[in-house]
Amino acid sequence: MPKFAANLTMMFNEAPFPERFAAAAAAGFKAVEFLFPYDHAPHEVAAWLRDNGLENALFNLPPGDWAAGERGLASLPGREDEFRAGVALAIEYALALGTRRLHMMAGLLPSGADPRAHREVYLGNLRHAAREVARHGIDLLIEPINSRDMPGYFLSTQAQAHALRREAGEPNVYVQMDFYHAQIMEGDLAETFRRNLAGIGHVQIASVPSRNEPDDGEVNYPYLFRLLDELGYDGWVGCEYRPRGRTEDGLGWLGRAMA
Repeated sequence: MPKFAANLTMMFNEAPFPERFAAAAAAGFKAVEFLFPYDHAPHEVAAWLRDNGLENALFNLPPGDWAAGERGLASLPGREDEFRAGVALAIEYALALGTRRLHMMAGLLPSGADPRAHREVYLGNLRHAAREVARHGIDLLIEPINSRDMPGYFLSTQAQAHALRREAGEPNVYVQMDFYHAQIMEGDLAETFRRNLAGIGHVQIASVPSRNEPDDGEVNYPYLFRLLDELGYDGWVGCEYRPRGRTEDGLGWLGRAMA
């Protein structure tokens, strides 16, 4: 079965963020991911990982003003300097944490925006970030996010993401395939994954439509887990879902998947 990483932004919220590392390890996870580590010093996060024998599978570049509703800077004209500073900060954290993959959030298109202008900025920032992280042996990920949960997000389909990945032409750029987002926007999950396998660098899961544990709803995860194995996917599968209740009480699906 695939390797599963707990998403500590969504899971184990019964505890403060620093305590979620031990909770994930106690539940049997060998890796964790989270949206952002920047509220804590790099050495603190590194210690929480090390003390619990965990690998950090992934985190995001700084997104701009998250509290004000910003969801990334990569496609926003006029924010290039801030974006580049964020790349440098993310690299600092990645080196301290031993992180090998960083996700670049695209940002929201303002009302009336020219999509062509934003696409040009996005590609320029994508190439810059990819080259900077490549100096340290790090891969850069881009992720389509569904337009129901995040209206106006620049990047919304796997097809769009893989076209941008190919156009960027940077060998360390991969697409993050979150089956939850992909099902809402495109469906055809198995064939989409099969067709794009070489360009997929990370997978995430949640039930559809509720975004809870991956043991209910319209997506057949046991089938997809078998497919990942059959195709030789050897990356992490991030559990980016909202538990229905206490996180540990909803982990029966994990035991069944690993049986």
